[in-house]
Amino acid sequence: MLKLYYAPHTCSLATHIVLEEVGAAYALERVDFSTDEQRSPRFLAINPKGRVPALGTEHGVLTETPAMLAFVAQSFPAARLALLDDPFAFAEVQAFNSYLCSSLHVAHAHRMRGHRWVDPADTAAIAAMQRKVPESVGAGFELIERDMFRGPWVMGERYTICDPYLFTLAQWMEKDGVDPGRFPRVADHRRRMSERPGVKKAIAAELA
Repeated sequence: MLKLYYAPHTCSLATHIVLEEVGAAYALERVDFSTDEQRSPRFLAINPKGRVPALGTEHGVLTETPAMLAFVAQSFPAARLALLDDPFAFAEVQAFNSYLCSSLHVAHAHRMRGHRWVDPADTAAIAAMQRKVPESVGAGFELIERDMFRGPWVMGERYTICDPYLFTLAQWMEKDGVDPGRFPRVADHRRRMSERPGVKKAIAAELA
């Protein structure tokens, strides 16, 4: 059985949604950030990066959301969530998710995790990063709205593993100081995603 290590309000939600939507048998284990459990020896033995999500499989532990999403999609091909029948289309799925992971999510993280990039004692540098977040996150969503989102789903007519990932990050716009009204297509996608049964079930489980 698969095992998802997660924390609420993190990108673990994307993989959680996909596990629900493919009908996987899986277990959940919450990692308590309030006690720094992600840095405990026990969790570091699972994921030396000290972050969530992590996905336990019969082959070993996977980390990094794009890899986890691709693994779940490939493990449940009947769900057709990754355009696996077309190598170029699958590469486009990977490209979109890689952008979310390496660019948009990093821009978001500057709001509360500036210590990853500068000395925590450098409060001026951390404050400068926080002030930049509305601009940098907004620019990322502007690119997605204008050039990357095909509609009605990220990749067009087919719902894919890109959609739960975009939904997860789009939920954080307001706290990042970004007005969703600037991005009507992304905002409409977020609304439609929130109505899916698998999305509702995953969110409820993480907040329980």
